[in-house]
Amino acid sequence: MMFERFTKDARAVVKGAVEQCEEAGAQTVDAEHLLLALLDHGAGRGSFALAALGLAERRESVARALDEARRRAGLSQAEADALAGLGIDVSEIVSRVEEAHGVGAMAGDRKDNGWWGGHRSFSRGAKDVLEKSLRIAVARRERSIGDEHLLLALTARPGVPAEVLADHGVTYESVTRVLGGGGEVKAG
Repeated sequence: MMFERFTKDARAVVKGAVEQCEEAGAQTVDAEHLLLALLDHGAGRGSFALAALGLAERRESVARALDEARRRAGLSQAEADALAGLGIDVSEIVSRVEEAHGVGAMAGDRKDNGWWGGHRSFSRGAKDVLEKSLRIAVARRERSIGDEHLLLALTARPGVPAEVLADHGVTYESVTRVLGGGGEVKAG
């Protein structure tokens, strides 16, 4: 694949995402795992951008927001709001399902210890982030894919990670500004 173009920091984030997935007992590595691994990495240009934007010390808030979305079966808040406009109360549905089947039942992760383990595959969303990071690096005429490209891809791809990042003040534009050194950087 394209991993030979990944920098040491980007590879560490991808490896960290696999570890996040394993710790969560999830079957597939999702874009959310990439975001958490990026927050935990602490080195590289992407981590620098997150720190400059005030997100590094707010990891728990990000993790909570990702957990809430996971409990909603991966629906973003915007999607839940759209369904509410149609008279569908997602939080009520989640409550009923969890009452009948246990907390986290809609997340789709089986946490049985008998799972055969080993290799974790990447979800379509995680693959999209990796592919988008390549496209961003190429568009910026950069030879390698760094953790900053992973962060830019997470902010550019619609979905829960981008929504959570935006809710915490991290957007494609703010990351680009920090990485380019131009403009004022606002914390948090």
